[in-house]
Amino acid sequence: MTSSSSLSTISPDDVLKLRFVQSADLSPDGSRVVYAVSWADAEGQGDRAALFLLDVERGLWRQLTAGTARDLSPVWSPDGSEIAFVSDRAGQQQLFVISPDGGEARQVTRLPLGVSGAPDWSPDGTRLAFSALAASERRDPTRPYRVTRTYYRLDEVGYVEDSLLDVHVVEASGGEPTRLTHDAFMNTLPRWTADGRAVAYLAGCDPDAHLFANRVRVVDLQGRVQEVQHPPGLTQALGLGPDGRLVFVQSFALDRPMGSRGDLYVADLAAGRAVRRTSGPEPGLAGRLQPDSAAALEFTAVGITPLGEALAPVQVGGRVGVHAFSLDGPERAREVVGGDRNVTPLRLRGSRLLFAASSSSEPGDLYLADLEGGERRLTWLNGELLGERALPTVEHLGFAGAGGTPVEGWFLRPPAGEPPYPTVLYIHGGPHGGFGHAWHSDMQLLCGAGFGVLIVNHRGSTGYGDEFASSLVGRWGELDYGDLMAGVDHAIERGLADAGRLGVCGLSGGGNLTCWIVGQTDRFKAAVPENPVTNFLSFYGVADIGPWFMAAETGGPPWERLEQYLRQSPITYAHRCRTPTLLVQGEADLRCPAEQSEQFYAVLRANGCVAEMLRLPGASHTGAVRGPVPVRRAQNEALLDWMTRYVLGAGPQPSGQTAVTAASTAATGSTDRRAP
Repeated sequence: MTSSSSLSTISPDDVLKLRFVQSADLSPDGSRVVYAVSWADAEGQGDRAALFLLDVERGLWRQLTAGTARDLSPVWSPDGSEIAFVSDRAGQQQLFVISPDGGEARQVTRLPLGVSGAPDWSPDGTRLAFSALAASERRDPTRPYRVTRTYYRLDEVGYVEDSLLDVHVVEASGGEPTRLTHDAFMNTLPRWTADGRAVAYLAGCDPDAHLFANRVRVVDLQGRVQEVQHPPGLTQALGLGPDGRLVFVQSFALDRPMGSRGDLYVADLAAGRAVRRTSGPEPGLAGRLQPDSAAALEFTAVGITPLGEALAPVQVGGRVGVHAFSLDGPERAREVVGGDRNVTPLRLRGSRLLFAASSSSEPGDLYLADLEGGERRLTWLNGELLGERALPTVEHLGFAGAGGTPVEGWFLRPPAGEPPYPTVLYIHGGPHGGFGHAWHSDMQLLCGAGFGVLIVNHRGSTGYGDEFASSLVGRWGELDYGDLMAGVDHAIERGLADAGRLGVCGLSGGGNLTCWIVGQTDRFKAAVPENPVTNFLSFYGVADIGPWFMAAETGGPPWERLEQYLRQSPITYAHRCRTPTLLVQGEADLRCPAEQSEQFYAVLRANGCVAEMLRLPGASHTGAVRGPVPVRRAQNEALLDWMTRYVLGAGPQPSGQTAVTAASTAATGSTDRRAP
């Protein structure tokens, strides 16, 4: 047996060797699993994905497709005789069908602009429902055009008008698809009703309303659309029970404070109205952890158990499990899959639940749980590689944050070296999300390079109740900053972190806080904000979610709260930053557009601060996480280089350059900002 001291640590090359489950389905009889696995190709310029078939009882697997393209979203036919999937092997993404016994796949669609998302089989197995671009041809981007939508751009999509999707149905044997919806919405996630006479779906990107609000609708095979009445918000998963009722999960509602947990609804389609089934104190329904992984697994299907319960993920602190919720009678919820991990339910067949799970030491694998008790692991995708690498150990932290509020965090100890370690404070985004027991490649790389990594679920994080998450509204840069600095002080007091060798980084909301921190204190030797929010005023007008998001997070639009927008913007304090700062920016990011980094960079350079900017061409908001391989590699290498250069090369920290302590924050009730 190899000792951990003789093992090498995770490197950027290793991260690109990892394999990730992208989607999976359990056969109708529960005996086999078809799953899609992705990996970076040999030249490192793109990703490939292939389908694999696994025999549950024998534990044997075989590759079903060649992996020369991207084969994704496999779905079993109702009788288990065929598997539908999406592939770009024909150029555009199209639908294909293949036998589980192997052989050549049969192409089902030949649409000029391809299809989008996973298909859904009709109950009788003769047809497939799917979403596809509504436009017969794309707009010529070199020609003038007119914008009429309230929200006209969307990160990872581009101009919404060019990317509208409609629900289609096609015979599984092939032929010309029938388009069922004809409107100005983004129609996604089609699900056949139990009688096979209609398709439920989500209608988003209302041209005149909130970008993130979507509606639950049902369209019959003649194209007649029925609206399901429910509170406005973001719905992310649908399920249809054998009794014909529709179940869906709304991750947040527009009429509740930002950060509030999600809800589960049940709708009687005959009545066309949904009823909420989660009015109790369940802390984290539809809450999420933020991994750094090329896997794009999403919770999209609500499973209905034989007992008439709905399965959905629930975040509790730094873990995500699966709970079963009653659909009738008194509201009840019980955990059916738990543990220190990040779980995504994928398919329920009878009492067997197929799910994917990752942890701080595992990028993600497939598991099968019996709801009556017990589970088994089905895959070990990265067992050989990680078995030859020394991984960090994780230490749980609990401490008093700003105002004495209990806050949770974790410290990842590097495999080598002795404490106190040079330490990077890694801040999650959202800000309404969380860190915890999920794989994070950046953190693995930092630990492999000898850094400790401190993560804190500061105020605003999900998984700790609505009050904890929504208390950040109108108080960005106060409660969250106080919690983070209390976590740093706690790690130093515990002898884990070296006070003289500290770095800070984060993506999105984590980038925002990184920029905020370097304008408040000089205690950090290096900073790497990625795709940050730095100027609330300009963000309001340029981000795809700007007007809705900023008003919800600050309590109103800028013309009503101008002082607050300025006070909470990191750009206001950027002129006093002395921390060497590397801004990482995706040039195709429409969520936190490049001008946010550009403004901050300009102020740093104008005031003599060491600053550089890494530009990532074609990268969206999460491009360095799930985008092109060269982008992922560039971000990994730049982060390691900057922290190594300025944290490890910084030497002892001069006395007196410390941040506000938790004690002073508690005493004043806010951060102690330095005078300009």
